[in-house]
Amino acid sequence: MATATATQIPCDVKSMELADQGKKRIEWANQSMPVLQSIRKEFIKNQPLKGIRISACLHVTTETANLAITLRDGGADVVLCASNPLSTQDDVAASLVRDYNIATFAIKGEDNDSYYSHILSALDHKPHLTMDDGADLVTIALTKRQDVVDGIIAGTEETTTGVIRLRAMAKEGALKYPIIAVNDADTKHMFDNRYGTGQSTIDGVVRCTNILLAGSKFVIAGYGWCGRGLASRAKGMGADVIVTEIDPTKALEAVMDGFRVMSMTEAAKVGDVFVTVTGNKNVIAKEHFESMKNGAVVANSGHFNVEIDIPALEKLASSKRATREFVDEYALKDGRKIYLLGEGRLINLAAAEGHPASVMDMSFANQALSCEYLVKNYKTLEKKVFPVPVDLDKRVARLKLEAMGIKIDKLTPQQEEYLASWSEGT
Repeated sequence: MATATATQIPCDVKSMELADQGKKRIEWANQSMPVLQSIRKEFIKNQPLKGIRISACLHVTTETANLAITLRDGGADVVLCASNPLSTQDDVAASLVRDYNIATFAIKGEDNDSYYSHILSALDHKPHLTMDDGADLVTIALTKRQDVVDGIIAGTEETTTGVIRLRAMAKEGALKYPIIAVNDADTKHMFDNRYGTGQSTIDGVVRCTNILLAGSKFVIAGYGWCGRGLASRAKGMGADVIVTEIDPTKALEAVMDGFRVMSMTEAAKVGDVFVTVTGNKNVIAKEHFESMKNGAVVANSGHFNVEIDIPALEKLASSKRATREFVDEYALKDGRKIYLLGEGRLINLAAAEGHPASVMDMSFANQALSCEYLVKNYKTLEKKVFPVPVDLDKRVARLKLEAMGIKIDKLTPQQEEYLASWSEGT
C-alpha cells in the first residue's frame, strides 16, 4: 500500500505525479454539476454528516470525486475504492489523495487480488455508511468482514446489478442494515441509465475501435433504460439497430420504438457490433460465437463482465492477441476473428470516461441526499432495500431545472382540489 508523502493519507494509487491533471479534470466536471454544487453549499453550512465514516466502492471518476468532496464537506470521513478494475481514472485517484485528503484505493487495470484488497482497505475504515456500485462492498462486509457490520447503520446502492443482488440478500434475510436503491430514483435511472449509458457506451466502442457505426448492424442485448438509451444513440449514428430481449413487454416496446427484435441466436448470424446491457450472465454464449461473422465486435456495458461468456470464447479460439488498446482479437479455429472490447468489462468506463458530468449530477445528488436521510432516519428503517424518498427525487429534478433556467407550472388550489376529489364528473 502506497502512502502520499505530503499528506500521509492512506492510499494505493498509480502515481501521485498524475494529480495535477486529475485536479483540473475534477474542477472541469464540477462546472457541469450544479445540483451537487447546491447540495455541497448546504452541507458545508449544516454539516449533516459530521462524525460519519463512509466507505464508498464506486467508479473512481471525476464525477465521483465531486461526490466524495461533497460528502467530505458535509462532515463525513470518506474512504473510496474502485467498483470495477478497469473504471478508475488514475489522475483523479491521485488528486483525491493529494488535493482533497480523501483516502483512495484504486488503480486502473488492477488484478482481482488488488481489487478485493482495496475493498478490504475501505472496510478497514469501519464505516457507518456504505456506498456501493454493484454491491461488492456489502457482499465482502457480510461474508469476509463481519467484524465491521455491527458498526454500519445504513448504505446506498448506485446501479441495477447491485440492487438485484441486495434484494436477493434481503429476501434471504442476509442483509444486516437498510440500504437505499439510488438506481431506482426517477432522476437516476431515467437519465443516467438512458442518456448517460447511451452516449458513453457509443463513446467507448468508437474510441477503442474507430469503426463506422453508420450502416452497421448494431445488436443490443436488453431493452431496459440502458438499452433504450443505447438503441436511440446507435440509431442516431446511422446504425441498423437490433434488440434482443427475454421480456415480452420490453420486446414489444422496442418494436414500437422502431427497432428490429429477434433472438440472440438469430442476431448472432447478422450482427456487426454486439453490446450487452442486461445485468445477467452468459447472454452471449458459445453457440452465439459459433455463428458470428468474421470481424464481429463484442462489448459489454453491464456492471459485471459475466454477460459475455469469455471462457467459452477462450476455448473456441486458437490464438488471442491485443490489436489495439482495449481490443483483444480471438482467432477461431475455422479462421474467423472475433474482437472483444475492454475484457468484457464496462466499455464506457474501460475505454472512455463514463457518463457526462451533467447527468451524473443528478445521480450523485441522490446519493448525497440519501446519505443525509439515512443518518437522520436509519433507526426507524427495517433491514431492507428502500427507494429514494419521492420528495428527495423531486427535489433533485427541481434543482436541475432551476440550474437549466427552466420554469414549470404549479397546480392552482382549484386544480389540487379537483385532483383530490371524486365527485366532479362530466
